Amino acid sequence: MVLQFVWPNIESTSRSMLSFEETTRVRRSIRGFLGKPIPDSVIREVLEDAQHAPSNCNTQPWNTHVVRGEKLKQLSQLLHAKNNAGDFTPDFSFDVNDFYDEYRERNNALGKAYYEAMNVMREDKEARHRAGAMNYSFFNAPQAAFLFMPSFGDNVRVAGDMGMYGQTFLLSLAARGLGGIPQTALGFFAATIREFLGIPDELKLLFGISFGYPDDDAPGNRVRMGRVPLDTSVTFHA
Repeated sequence: MVLQFVWPNIESTSRSMLSFEETTRVRRSIRGFLGKPIPDSVIREVLEDAQHAPSNCNTQPWNTHVVRGEKLKQLSQLLHAKNNAGDFTPDFSFDVNDFYDEYRERNNALGKAYYEAMNVMREDKEARHRAGAMNYSFFNAPQAAFLFMPSFGDNVRVAGDMGMYGQTFLLSLAARGLGGIPQTALGFFAATIREFLGIPDELKLLFGISFGYPDDDAPGNRVRMGRVPLDTSVTFHA
């Protein structure tokens, strides 16, 4: 299901935070940002909020690196080059072909909606490659956060902790009229990013988040995917 969506006015939300209900429903993945950087004080507020995410046994495993300015431009150039060369160095495996049944259907619906918004035809492989490569321009966001994690056991629980941290980060952005997008695509170049930022090998990259002020005119922001009915994914037992 695809819904038309209107982003709240940035000026008004900068003066008063959205309610929790408004925040959870207004949050979406933003695929187009204005070039205006977020003030340092606001970024620190968002990071402080994320710091209060729950974690297994209070390990607080997140190790976040915020990159911006010339450093982000240099990283973007490097990632585009690596992507064009097919030089992928992920810490964790990922293949959309692993999705099945309704999960595959939802993934396909997202892809169809996004490429249609970008006016990219299914058979146009070059245009699809360019659209996908926008991940490595961070969708024009002036800043991006890379969420590194230590490796514990099979990594399932620490990955869950990172997801809760990431969601808290994204909700904090949304409450302020800002936006972000969690990008598995950035994790495809984990070793490259780790070397570029001088991060120890024992810290693994799960995903990154490009974030900033949403660009209402960006084609990728024209649609929002709906959610399945509650009874589809929730069962009550008594």
